[in-house]
Amino acid sequence: MQKPVRVITVEREFGSHGGEFAHDLAHRLGWRLLDSELVAGAARKAGVDPKAAARFDERLDPWYYRYGKFLWHDPLYAPTPSGGTEQIFDSERMLSLIRDEILAAAQAGNCVIVGRGAACALVGQPACFHVFVYATMKAKREWYMKTFPEQAGHADAHLAAFDKKRAAMIKKFYLQDWCARGLYHMLLNSCIGREAMIEAVEGATGLRTQVGQSAAR
Repeated sequence: MQKPVRVITVEREFGSHGGEFAHDLAHRLGWRLLDSELVAGAARKAGVDPKAAARFDERLDPWYYRYGKFLWHDPLYAPTPSGGTEQIFDSERMLSLIRDEILAAAQAGNCVIVGRGAACALVGQPACFHVFVYATMKAKREWYMKTFPEQAGHADAHLAAFDKKRAAMIKKFYLQDWCARGLYHMLLNSCIGREAMIEAVEGATGLRTQVGQSAAR
């Protein structure tokens, strides 16, 4: 028998309202929401300021930094046998620490995890259900222009660039395509509305019955 779903991951396109959907879903289920909390947890483990850690969230280090770091680890160039980089806080270490946070959260269960490669970190794990939220370009453009009116003329370029950064991070760290359909159990167009999205996930996971029983008590 398939194990009951205890973890839901929500990957999302920029401007698709996937984060808001995840928040509402967690509230409906009475589960923990792990979004910015993942960044805070990684910062705490690394002993760095959460605001500083947030600069590394869902992005790769610049190519020239990664190239330099590669040379540090090369025995021919490294100043010490280990390169002395173990405690450097960068995007790679951030992702590693966040993955630890994701795995620990999944072990505890009853949580909704937003982005940060959670679907990749938990691929093949039982009791996990992976969702990808997208939206039409028109809907994302309207959201962007309303949220960032001073940059409205660059909406399409900025929307594409943000998702490109997320995809590059997933490709580099997990060797997976960020929007590959095979990673997810459900793809949701946020244009159907948040309530319909929540009902779709509850129905697909069998959690609707559990929520109803809890409410009845």
